[in-house]
Amino acid sequence: NCTKNHQYYFYKRFNNRYGTLFSFVASQIHLFIKLLRYRNKAVTIYINTMLPFGAAIFGKLFGKPVYYHIHETSITPAGLKRFLRFIVQKTASKIIFVSNSVQTLESFKNMEQTVVYNAVSNDFTKLAASHPYQVKQGNETFNVLMICSLRVYKGVDEFIEIAKQCTLVKHLRFTLILNVAQKEIDTYFSGVSIPDNLSMKATQDDLHSFYKQASLVLNLSRINQWVETFGLTIIEAMSYGIPVIVPPVGGPAEIVTDGVEGYLISSYEVETIAQKIKELSKNETLCLELSKQARKRALDFNESTFNNNIIDVIHA
Repeated sequence: NCTKNHQYYFYKRFNNRYGTLFSFVASQIHLFIKLLRYRNKAVTIYINTMLPFGAAIFGKLFGKPVYYHIHETSITPAGLKRFLRFIVQKTASKIIFVSNSVQTLESFKNMEQTVVYNAVSNDFTKLAASHPYQVKQGNETFNVLMICSLRVYKGVDEFIEIAKQCTLVKHLRFTLILNVAQKEIDTYFSGVSIPDNLSMKATQDDLHSFYKQASLVLNLSRINQWVETFGLTIIEAMSYGIPVIVPPVGGPAEIVTDGVEGYLISSYEVETIAQKIKELSKNETLCLELSKQARKRALDFNESTFNNNIIDVIHA
């Protein structure tokens, strides 16, 4: 058992990248200074991103064990990433990667390294388990859902094109949830033709109502522009027993076996994905089998297992 005691330190993003970089460096100096109060205490430094180098330097200077849990690979500019990797190499006691894919891309020389997958919270899993998957919901539609950030490399344009290719199938509906305000959505899609079978939503505090209505969940990150390191929304969907279509590379390819819990298809294969959606929407037996396997696979990513794996790494 542990008591959560959140403390915050300064950081602000600016439109100017140099301003953001200066803010980031200042934030790490601030973090280092705040940690000095713990220099004579028995503490462990656990860092779940490469970025907080102030904490890593504090740990190294004062003899505290430093554990890095690395989730990201896309850090820019390249010079910043090289510096952060240097800090990891010099300060880390052990390194944990979020997936085998990330470990392959970001491995370090002569360091103790392991993989611990992310997990869905016990509360989320319990709520998802109580909801039975239905191929067609009450309104007799097959609902295709995607949740992502508003970035081209996340496949938002491909999602729209897939919806367009499915307009003649009247029972197909598409929902795109983007983690930005409605104003940004309106600006991005200004002048873009949106098909009638597609609705877009701004940031949502509660995704459960959308998962409950979903028949299929997509992740369309472009395989040559943004390789997903894990894919938490994939696990969330599978916890609800929802089949998924995800990229054939990166973390998603470690979560999903093609044809078992869903399908591994590149987002560039728009016509293939559209055809697969049409097929699934007419094959309840197949969807139910995929659903059963998705729920089973999602159990591998539970919070208790995650916590035990992290503790095992720290105490090994």
